[in-house]
Amino acid sequence: MRQSLLLSLLVALFGSSFAFTVSNPTFRLPSKTSFTLYASDSDKEGGAAIAKPKVGVKVETVTKQKAKSVSRQKSRTSDPISRREEKFEDAPLFKVLLIGDEDYDQAHVIERMCEILEDMDESQAASVFKSAQQSGKAMCGKYPLEHAEMYKEQLIRSDPMIFSDVEEENKND
Repeated sequence: MRQSLLLSLLVALFGSSFAFTVSNPTFRLPSKTSFTLYASDSDKEGGAAIAKPKVGVKVETVTKQKAKSVSRQKSRTSDPISRREEKFEDAPLFKVLLIGDEDYDQAHVIERMCEILEDMDESQAASVFKSAQQSGKAMCGKYPLEHAEMYKEQLIRSDPMIFSDVEEENKND
């Protein structure tokens, strides 16, 4: 009686097609009676296989093409197709100028210029420094306005301060 009650309780909870996987499928009841649960009578050799549906499922994919929008102006067939070429103007470049000063420490200025200006190495920085000391100012490079202003600000914020200026590339001296 307990066995049938337990079995009906399991069937009610999990349904009749539920497969149990238990490390020890033998259950012992207090009356010392034992029995083994199987999903069906034919599963005594290691469990039920994955169930295959009896009803075939048909999957149909429908693709729709996009409808072309109606153009507002009708073009004549005699008109050639012309594609407008977009003309882009390059951003104007600005010169970053190092202003010469007798109080500069050469090693400090060269080191900071190499750190701040991405495309400058030590030999270029040394030649710019020497020409700035001789003529009063020397060009470090040509950059878009935002980059040039950023480099100028970074040089000024160095400790000790390095003076620099930004000029338009096409400006006559």
